[in-house]
Amino acid sequence: MPAKSSAPRQKRSGRFPAARPGSLQPALRDAERTRRSILKAATAEFAESGLAGARVDKIAEVSGVNKRMLYYYFSNKDDLYLAVLEEAYIAMRTSERSLKLDNLEPLAAIRKLVEFKFDYFAENPAMIWLLNGENMLGAQHLKRSTRLKDMHISLVRTISTILDAGVAGGTIRPNVDPLQLYISISALSYFFFSNGPTLSTAFGKDVRSAAARAARRAHAADVILGYLRPPPEALLTSPKRRRN
Repeated sequence: MPAKSSAPRQKRSGRFPAARPGSLQPALRDAERTRRSILKAATAEFAESGLAGARVDKIAEVSGVNKRMLYYYFSNKDDLYLAVLEEAYIAMRTSERSLKLDNLEPLAAIRKLVEFKFDYFAENPAMIWLLNGENMLGAQHLKRSTRLKDMHISLVRTISTILDAGVAGGTIRPNVDPLQLYISISALSYFFFSNGPTLSTAFGKDVRSAAARAARRAHAADVILGYLRPPPEALLTSPKRRRN
């Protein structure tokens, strides 16, 4: 019989085999792919069923991982729910930044933001239901987030810069609160999509048809821009008009 090795056996310390030399980058890519798969499945499940009704078993099955693997990435259901909310907000804020609003004339920048917000809710209905669910919970999960505050502050700062440029150019009236403006821009689109079924039933008209949605999109932009434009008498007495 071959002699038994006298070398001590190595203990298995991790949940997964150690990475082979040179395999770190593929392992990281696989980990990120798995995490994204879980988040995608969880977003759909939480949007459809809410936090209480969502089933971790279903999320694991749809994402193609077992529950043990899911809990390796997200320690519990509440942490997974918070991660879904954060990713949803980050995706929206990233898309907003890509608009490059600072490069546009002030009123054109605001119009683009209004239209973007409307289109984003139309193309990402899960965002509506996630927000509805978290509002019903008093935003208790988002209060734990350390990732979102700076993004929101940055957006309000961008809007403030646009407003200041518009005031200086005489195209936007002074003393507009950038936070209140953003809330109004969001509300005009959010309410339309979150309440579409009840609005359609109450008024006996499908407000979710393509024509109705196009009309609402244009209306939202007109409402915001109408609010921002200086009154006619202010235009007559503006420094820019007097110089001309």
